[in-house]
Amino acid sequence: MHTKRIIPCLDVKDARVVKGINFVNLKDAGDPVSVAKAYDKAGADEVVFLDITASSDNRDTVVDMVRDVAANVFIPFTVGGGIRTVDDFKLLLREGADKISINSSAIDNPDLISDAADRFGSQCVVVAIDAKRRDDEGWNIYKHGGRIDCGIDAVKWAKEAEKRGAGEILLTSMDCDGTKAGYDIKLTKAISDAVSIPVIASGGAGSKEHFKEALTVGGAEAALAASLFHYKELEIKELKEYLRDNDVPVRL
Repeated sequence: MHTKRIIPCLDVKDARVVKGINFVNLKDAGDPVSVAKAYDKAGADEVVFLDITASSDNRDTVVDMVRDVAANVFIPFTVGGGIRTVDDFKLLLREGADKISINSSAIDNPDLISDAADRFGSQCVVVAIDAKRRDDEGWNIYKHGGRIDCGIDAVKWAKEAEKRGAGEILLTSMDCDGTKAGYDIKLTKAISDAVSIPVIASGGAGSKEHFKEALTVGGAEAALAASLFHYKELEIKELKEYLRDNDVPVRL
C-alpha cells in the first residue's frame, strides 16, 4: 500500500511567506526557502506555495522564488496562483517546480489542463477546486479566490479535470476552511470516489483525528493544512506517528 502524504501550504506575497486570518492582517513569516527547508526537515512530504497576489507583474519575483526553493529544498513542491498559460507552466517547471496548480484559469479555459498535460505530463498538473455546499447537499465550484460561484457541480468538474489530463485534485472545502472543525468528509469522499487520480483534502484541519478521517473515510491520498502547522499547533512528526499507530501508511 502506498503511503499517504502530509502537505503544508504556504501563502506567498511578493516572494515572502505571509500569515493572516481570512486573507487580512497579513504578517511576514519569512522567506520561502527557509520556511520550506524547515518543513522538509520536519518531515513534510511536499510543500504547496500559493501566490496570493498572483498578478502578472510579480511573475518574475515568483520565478526567482521557485529557483531558490528548487536549489535548497529536496521534497517536491507545487506552485499555484496566477498561472494562465502553458508558457507559465513551462517557466516555473523549468526553474524547478515539480507541479503547477491551476484553479480559475482551468475553469475559464479547460483546454489549459489538456494542453499542459500533453506537453509536460499529467503528473505536474494539479487542478485546485474550491467547493461550497448547495442547498440540495451537492457542491458548486467557485473561482477567483472563492468570490464567484461558477454554477458547476464539483463532482462533475473533478471528473472533467481528470478526463482532460489532471494528475491530481487539490480539493478545498470553503465551508470548512479556517474552522478547524475537520475536513468536509462527505465532499472529500464524493470526489475521491468519482475520480481515480489522487485527491488532496484541504480546509478545516484542527486535530490529528481530522487528518486520519480524511485519509481513511474520505479516501484522500494526501491532506493539506496551513495555520495548524505554521503556528506549531501540530508538529508533522507527531501527526505522522499518530497516523502510523492508527494503521495509516505514512513516510516517517
